[in-house]
Amino acid sequence: MDLNLRHVRAFLAVAELGSFTRAAERLHLSQPALTVQIRKLEQALETRLLDRSTREVALTHAGRDLLPSLQRAVEDVDAIRANARQLNAGKRGVVRIAALPSLAAGLLPNAILDCRRDNPELRFVVKDAIAHQVSEMVLREEVDLGLTGGDGLDAHLECLHEGFDQLCLVFPREHPVARRRAIGMAELAELSLILTAPGTSVRALVDAAFRDAGQAARVACETTYMMTAVAMVRAGLGLSILPASAREIHAEPGLRARPICGPAFRRRISVVKLRGRTLLPGSQAFLRACVAAMHDAAPRPRARARARD
Repeated sequence: MDLNLRHVRAFLAVAELGSFTRAAERLHLSQPALTVQIRKLEQALETRLLDRSTREVALTHAGRDLLPSLQRAVEDVDAIRANARQLNAGKRGVVRIAALPSLAAGLLPNAILDCRRDNPELRFVVKDAIAHQVSEMVLREEVDLGLTGGDGLDAHLECLHEGFDQLCLVFPREHPVARRRAIGMAELAELSLILTAPGTSVRALVDAAFRDAGQAARVACETTYMMTAVAMVRAGLGLSILPASAREIHAEPGLRARPICGPAFRRRISVVKLRGRTLLPGSQAFLRACVAAMHDAAPRPRARARARD
């Protein structure tokens, strides 16, 4: 059975108005065209829906029984169309994002807020995870977009935007390192460090920098979360290397952060999706807001000067 929605609407108009003439006027059809549509619907349903005489139109028993179902069917289709229009306009829907914890706490709130100003009905699901887990969630299509760090993206991922985040040395404000004009590998090799765990984008970058310099990091402690690393610096257990975007750096007023010299300590930040997949307009709207937020958060000379306070 192949139901045509126009034929169903024709029947509903006749059933509501009790007249072929008035129904034809509402639908902007001629009466013969309306009659053809009703006949085709009856043929599809294999039952007569209307009894028509020279003076009146009446629903048959089958017509009365099927009327509520046909009304609901049209209402459901209209609701689907309205929802699709909202989705296509980016006004509704769910945007699913996986992001590095530093970006989830630092970059995403402003990006989501800016996106929701124009799209207040959008809902967001944010999953914060380390770099390889972000990529895996995008590959498994658990999320629409991933904000990840480091080099060497999976071939099945498409990079939509790229930026950079400078790594900083985090230390107590009274620590002797505060007197140094610049922080480089020579200084880092002398320090007892609290590093994020292997598998994180920051740790991969730090390990590669030490390896390329022919040095070995003096690792006092490894942590999963940046807030834990900051707490350990505060306790005097060592110094930490964290991205400048990490809000955890600013959570402790007694700590200072200074950018580490050299391109080896620049973390690549990528916004990725699964290659070959189309983003819904809501995700596209968020992507635009995210790119703008990344641009606003990019290091500038004045910001670097404040980091040396």
